[in-house]
Amino acid sequence: MPAGGRPTVRSRRLGAVLRRYRQAAKLDQPQAAEVIASSQARISRLETGHVTARVIEVRLLLDAYGVKDPEVRMKLEELARQPKKRGWWLEYAPHLRSDYVDHIALEDDACHIRQWQPVLIPGLLQTPAYAEAVITGGPDTLATEQVARLVKVRMRRQEKIAEGGARFAAVLWEAVIEHPLASMDIHREQLASLLDVGKRENVTVQVLPFSAGALVAAASAFAAFSFDAGAAIEAVTMDDLMSSSVLESPDDLEVYARLFDLLHSAALTPEVSAKLIQSKLRSIEAGV
Repeated sequence: MPAGGRPTVRSRRLGAVLRRYRQAAKLDQPQAAEVIASSQARISRLETGHVTARVIEVRLLLDAYGVKDPEVRMKLEELARQPKKRGWWLEYAPHLRSDYVDHIALEDDACHIRQWQPVLIPGLLQTPAYAEAVITGGPDTLATEQVARLVKVRMRRQEKIAEGGARFAAVLWEAVIEHPLASMDIHREQLASLLDVGKRENVTVQVLPFSAGALVAAASAFAAFSFDAGAAIEAVTMDDLMSSSVLESPDDLEVYARLFDLLHSAALTPEVSAKLIQSKLRSIEAGV
């Protein structure tokens, strides 16, 4: 069972995929329970992530569901073996919200990350000074050591992108480029960094222009994650003031996949986006 009875992000992912395959095979939970000689209650708990399927259960269920792809099977068996795989972030976990830990775990497992951000530079692209300004600009009063810890965590998250461990596509509203949330010096440094990072082969930065109109109001910030080469979105996280939620239902994922495609299509190309950012940098340097 996941620690403390709370579903881990990996146990939820495994359960959600098993549920989708069961439904595609047109089997109900009692029929799935017969496959592993267990109860409907166990299937229900497996599919919600409240318990983690054993490897033999995964194999039997995938056989019954007609899933033969060896890569898919290997990935799901690995989730069963390591539902609580230790990651670098666990040393910081006592000082982080549990939903933030879930977000980091998704990020760390992902092969593809897509993010829409109408307000801030995404955390995976922030400079240390910008990150500190964002963290200290919130409603909470944080001790100096906690601020430093949160900035360090944000920089550690960026290592996966820097090392080419995932493809990252960000769409930012033009207001994020035009209107600084911190001092002009920090904004200038952040925009220069954004241009540099955008040159990496695994990073795409696009700006959604003001001319896109009401599309910007279609959704608040979100990040979408894919965990294999197929790049199908398998989880979405959304943040509000107090927490982050993870969406995993097929209907939700389909909506956010379509939304990101719309944002991506309406945004300026990466090349034109870079020119817009360069233009803003020049105006800052000229004191305009």
